[in-house]
Amino acid sequence: MAKRVTYVSSASNIQIDGLEEKLARCRQSMEEVDLKLRREKLSPEGRKSLERERNLLMTKADNYEKELSVLRKENRKNAALAVAMALLIALIYACWTM
Repeated sequence: MAKRVTYVSSASNIQIDGLEEKLARCRQSMEEVDLKLRREKLSPEGRKSLERERNLLMTKADNYEKELSVLRKENRKNAALAVAMALLIALIYACWTM
């Protein structure tokens, strides 16, 4: 039973790592767009296009952060469950051997 909890925890960690990587790339892209908006002379259409892209990236980043929050909460819950199971097994073993 403990192996399954470990597997689920590892899967959560892999998902968390993947989302953190996506979030980092998204933030990097936002920084690049912001830099272009500040430094380059753009036509009104070009500026609007970059602002739309920045807004889209901000929305993606918000979604990634929400997903990360949910996955981290799930990961903490799984870790607490694993600890509780280990303590229960230790208690049963201690009672059995007495």
